[in-house]
Amino acid sequence: MRSNKKYKADIIFLAVIVLLAVVLILNMYLNKEKGALVEVRVEGEIVETHLLTEEGQYDLNDGTNILVIKDGYAYLIDADCPDKLCVNQGKIQNNGEIITCLPNRLTVTVNGGENDVDFIS
Repeated sequence: MRSNKKYKADIIFLAVIVLLAVVLILNMYLNKEKGALVEVRVEGEIVETHLLTEEGQYDLNDGTNILVIKDGYAYLIDADCPDKLCVNQGKIQNNGEIITCLPNRLTVTVNGGENDVDFIS
């Protein structure tokens, strides 16, 4: 049978771990920065860049994927891959968020803060 001191130490340790996890998760959600643009990469190379204010529908990677930018969000509405996981990943708008289509070797990544768009011509 475990001693009371060891049991209390285990409870305190577990409480600290849970508290730390909650703080990290809250920090992640509260400090999101909206992105300014999306970079489309195929096999790691940037092939297209679009502002999140540039609404439209774009055929990517010779039509394997269809990207939509609307209301400051980017998302894929269609893909020719069998599982369509990239389509189900949903909308992205915050800096660092990414949609990945592994079968087509394609990624769509949100980059740049809201005030970092002056470098785009």
